[in-house]
Amino acid sequence: MTRLLQAVLGTFLVFSIAVGDEPAKTAASVKVGDKAPVFKFKDQTGKTIDLAELFAKGPVLVRLTCGCSGCDKELAYFQEIDAAYKKAGLTSVAIFKEADDKVAKYAADKKINMLYGVDTKGTSWKVFQTQKMPSNILIGKGGEIIHIAEGCDTTGFLAKKVSERIAKTLETTAVDVQKKVVEKQK
Repeated sequence: MTRLLQAVLGTFLVFSIAVGDEPAKTAASVKVGDKAPVFKFKDQTGKTIDLAELFAKGPVLVRLTCGCSGCDKELAYFQEIDAAYKKAGLTSVAIFKEADDKVAKYAADKKINMLYGVDTKGTSWKVFQTQKMPSNILIGKGGEIIHIAEGCDTTGFLAKKVSERIAKTLETTAVDVQKKVVEKQK
């Protein structure tokens, strides 16, 4: 009886491992060349912003971010990107995952001048089909995704590459945001 029970349990275990629960299928991430998803969010003043209206006017850099130490260290580079290319037609949007009051204080402390919003539910991450923090999505005029840079890089190298891609999109001279931030920190 014991051997029969062991055989049955062993067979069940092997079958369970072989078949098992299939992993949950996740949506494929958006890719360069895809049409940007359309969504709306509330900005820092409470105004509803329609992403489609922004990219109808010109390129948009969407930064899905938070106030963690890594994203905090990267912020200076992305503020430089915003300052460098705003007059050339870029709209920079930072969407934070923290609560409004925390982000408002953070934005005041960091003197954030770019457009930003709060998305505590993570809807923006779902819309862009990413779980990576931060995610930077460059959307061209008309809505095509033209560059994606994900992950945290506190050295400014990633921001420098994003800056170069923005300059190419806007047909202007690239600004070395990495160098500018380092110079300001001296």
